Amino acid sequence: MSIVVNHPSEDLTFMTPLSQARAGRLTEFLATSPQQHKEQRVLDLGCGWGELLLRVVEASPTARGIGIDLDQPAIEHGRKLARDRGLADRVTFTDGDAKAQPDGSADAVICIGASQIWGPPVEARQPLDYVSALRALRKVVAPGGRVLYGEGIWSRTPTPEAIAPLAGRLDEFLGLGELIELAVAHGFQPVQVHEANLDEWDEFESGSNARYTRWLAEHGTGHPDADGVLARAAAKRAAYFGGYRGILGMAYLALVAV
Repeated sequence: MSIVVNHPSEDLTFMTPLSQARAGRLTEFLATSPQQHKEQRVLDLGCGWGELLLRVVEASPTARGIGIDLDQPAIEHGRKLARDRGLADRVTFTDGDAKAQPDGSADAVICIGASQIWGPPVEARQPLDYVSALRALRKVVAPGGRVLYGEGIWSRTPTPEAIAPLAGRLDEFLGLGELIELAVAHGFQPVQVHEANLDEWDEFESGSNARYTRWLAEHGTGHPDADGVLARAAAKRAAYFGGYRGILGMAYLALVAV
């Protein structure tokens, strides 16, 4: 029997290492359009619970948002957030196919940590397919469209300890400079380039692990499933603090289609 613990949405604002200050700058980029008088269609592909999507729609009265993900608990959490913030009439969350988006159908697109939608699944342990993701995102927006592409990178030369809990390969990710030039080669120009700092990563990883702590506090270490929960928490701490901390990075590229 699988052990059921809380969804990470209960302990995290964003399902990515992202501070409030950085989120504000990225929201402003996505919400600022040269055509503010017409309705803006904002897509979030692999949205999780769509916190950034909700903020973009809040910041742009003419915007309507669509968030797509296969994580049903995350989708339900996103719908609740939309209702609570009075945005249910302008933001739709669905568990449909993120790949099935007509060419030029969006004014702005968010895609963070979801390149696997267009490439090999994570379980295949292959290099991340940035190219397929960037090609797909470029097709969804017309020239002048805005794209926030957030994806993993190597911040430093990877070590055996860093790659072990990931795909186990040195070529899984690119460096930041390589990723920027790849985006340019596939029809974009950067407006902003960000990389998550260590404080953002520590907050994200701690929040991701907090659900195990809360489960143990609620059920106690004498529970029949406690050993399994303790093992999960220990493995996650070891992967980050003893492995990829400071080596695996997260880039946020604010791009305009050209």
